Amino acid sequence: MPITVDYPTYSGARAHFKDMLDATADGRTVTVARDGQLSAMLPVERLRGYFFQTVSPRVSVFREDGHVVALMADRPFAAEGSTIADALVDLVLVLREYAEDWYARLRHAPNHQGAWGLVQLIRLSTDEELLDWLDHGGE
Repeated sequence: MPITVDYPTYSGARAHFKDMLDATADGRTVTVARDGQLSAMLPVERLRGYFFQTVSPRVSVFREDGHVVALMADRPFAAEGSTIADALVDLVLVLREYAEDWYARLRHAPNHQGAWGLVQLIRLSTDEELLDWLDHGGE
């Protein structure tokens, strides 16, 4: 059984959509060609797991003026709360807002184009999964 299943046309993929889903459930990657562009279909949990391990959160936490502040190194994200847990929950909200802004207007800005992996991780994760990533994610 091949590790990838390739559909050279969109029509062929559409006619075999159930087979495509079955192939991804088996752990195989499915590719579909359309107008010279090749796209891949794979299980969301595998993609999310990949981003969990390869996108580093690099969070530092410190106290300032009676508040706990959480910062992400080399990224424009900061949040605060009365406890570390509160600050991290607030950071998840900040990340969700950023992902929305990224899709709406920032994705073409040169200083935000490199955030694609981070945005995908945010979009594919629950709040609990993002909290776990902030705690244990990255390489």
